[in-house]
Amino acid sequence: MKIIILTVIVPSLILFFFLNLAAREWHHRILEKRRRLEREEALADSLLLDFTRESKTLKRVEVKKPEARILCVDDEEVILNSFRKILVLDGYSVDTVETGQEALGLIQTHDYDFVFTDLKMPAMSGTDVAKSVKHLRPDIDVVIITGFATVESAVECMKHGAVDYVEKPFTEDELRLFTKHALIKRRDRIEKLLKPRVNIMGPGEQNRASRREFTIPGGVLVSAGHCWVNLAEDGTAKVGIDDFAKKLLGTINTIEFPNVGMTIKAGQPLFAVNQGHRRAQFYAPISGKVIKLNKYLAKDCAILDATSHGENWICVIEGNDLDAELPKLKIGKSAVTMFQDDIDEFLTYAKKSSGTDISDPASLCIGAIEKLDDTHWETTVKRLFGPQS
Repeated sequence: MKIIILTVIVPSLILFFFLNLAAREWHHRILEKRRRLEREEALADSLLLDFTRESKTLKRVEVKKPEARILCVDDEEVILNSFRKILVLDGYSVDTVETGQEALGLIQTHDYDFVFTDLKMPAMSGTDVAKSVKHLRPDIDVVIITGFATVESAVECMKHGAVDYVEKPFTEDELRLFTKHALIKRRDRIEKLLKPRVNIMGPGEQNRASRREFTIPGGVLVSAGHCWVNLAEDGTAKVGIDDFAKKLLGTINTIEFPNVGMTIKAGQPLFAVNQGHRRAQFYAPISGKVIKLNKYLAKDCAILDATSHGENWICVIEGNDLDAELPKLKIGKSAVTMFQDDIDEFLTYAKKSSGTDISDPASLCIGAIEKLDDTHWETTVKRLFGPQS
């Protein structure tokens, strides 16, 4: 009976899978065809529009939800026509002008992602355009268009702020591929700039750290569950909540301290922090005996807002298996890498699971977890600070 059911169900599931795949592909092609028609109409309409009030030779084509906004500068109209046709049909909004002076006027009043400028122009060279654009609008990426693509000219352009160069004549596919790669590199660079920095701080520097960055004191060990460990020569270790956990959690109302004299194994519950009715459990980074609690922190856990490191430790553990356990902790660059991986994990989880799209990842430093609803708060805390395999 089971064999008969399987012989019926399995082929049906396979058929459903391929039909669903085909339907998605068909829907994608329909959307792409519709977008292309809209872009072709935008190209045709642009020929009827007059933008000379803004700039003498300006021609503009706007598309819906553009991949990027591009300004092209070239004294050859045929080149500009090619740029508009190729890039607009590929999903970009494109402005074109014939002089560098016009381009510099436009960048002061319009937002562009890229300026493509010819290298050899009679009134103003591409090198001068690149210098001026990077001075006036350093956020715009400059690409040089050149028929003289030599190593020397390319290097000279890079010195003055250009990110790359494209050689003419070019085919449609070559320009599409070049622009796509340039856009990917730009997005990657912006994402890295927006992402909170993770810095290793020297002694006494943590109090001067920015609220928009995560810090790791030099010489301090960090567990995968985001507890820090500062070893003394006698084998005792101060343990606390690291800067990553404190900043992401935001407000901490109370701390549940371990009991003095208790024996703990690495990976077992050590202390917890409370945020209203919410509770985040942290786990022992090393094994040993709890011999001391931070009485000042017990009286006022708000002092963690200044720094969660240094004298703001939670307890002291007398380690009994340090040789085996210390290599599992992170220090220096390996700790920075762990922080960065956990930043990526949190951003991905926040977007996929809770629908929270953090458009400015740098803002996640302060209280990003605190802003989640109870269910996603609990899940996030377990993922980032729970027992690590």
